[in-house]
Amino acid sequence: MYLFDTDTVIALIKEAGKGTLTARIGIIPFHQQFLSAISLSELVYGAHCSDRKEYHLGMIRDVLLQNVQLVSFDAPAAYQAGQLRADLRKQGTPIDFPDLQIAAIALAHRLTLVTGNVRHFERVPGLQVENWIRSTCSRAR
Repeated sequence: MYLFDTDTVIALIKEAGKGTLTARIGIIPFHQQFLSAISLSELVYGAHCSDRKEYHLGMIRDVLLQNVQLVSFDAPAAYQAGQLRADLRKQGTPIDFPDLQIAAIALAHRLTLVTGNVRHFERVPGLQVENWIRSTCSRAR
């Protein structure tokens, strides 16, 4: 089962249904596709900052949320986040709080996080991470 990070959803939107990322996600059954409420918040924020706010909000509501299961930052994720935040702080390798919440959700619900930001999330012990963007988008390094 897969939890899609915000950057994966953005890459999917940019492909406009014509790329390998779309094809890869298309073969994953609905009951195995998840989006965190944290990523949803980031996407809504991006839509409100866009010149095409209503279009993007409509795509989120009418397309994205119809094709994934939304997973909340619930009590198991909160406990996971608290422990993870303390552990990463002790190691001197903290991550941004929204990413910490996303990682905690993935850990608490035993989901594989699909993100282009593997290097960032690999600091999280026990988190299963896959990068499906690498082969679909070229990035400047």
